[in-house]
Amino acid sequence: MIEVGQRLPEVLGIDQDGKEWKISDFKGKKLVLYIYPKDSTPGCTNEACNLRDNYERFISQGYSVLGCSTQDAKSHHKFIEKHQLPFPLLCDTDLKLVQELGVYGEKKMAGRTYMGVFRTTTFITDTEGVVTRIIGPKEIKVKDHANQIL
Repeated sequence: MIEVGQRLPEVLGIDQDGKEWKISDFKGKKLVLYIYPKDSTPGCTNEACNLRDNYERFISQGYSVLGCSTQDAKSHHKFIEKHQLPFPLLCDTDLKLVQELGVYGEKKMAGRTYMGVFRTTTFITDTEGVVTRIIGPKEIKVKDHANQIL
């Protein structure tokens, strides 16, 4: 798992429009990279909308925002359009980034075990792409996540 003090991987992934994003694209800006399990679920929608509603605050404080889940571009496009999200969403369908970050693995629910993305995790970097803070699943308040970050 990526830890505070480590740099995020150079290649982050491809967004809903087919654009490849790299950590070097954010040089000189702080980055909020939030990983979430699934588009259009209640918690993930609340979190995305909270970040959207505070997007100008992020920009004014020198942050870029990037979301990521294992959904495909079609799902991300619907999610972005429905909720008017101003930031890109990475399509990690091959699980490369979530595995590199350490946020994918065995989960248990209702007596069954399966593989999946752990509940939302947010990585915050400095202007060089080094992780300065990680907000884990048990800490995140999806309806007030922007204030937790800022």
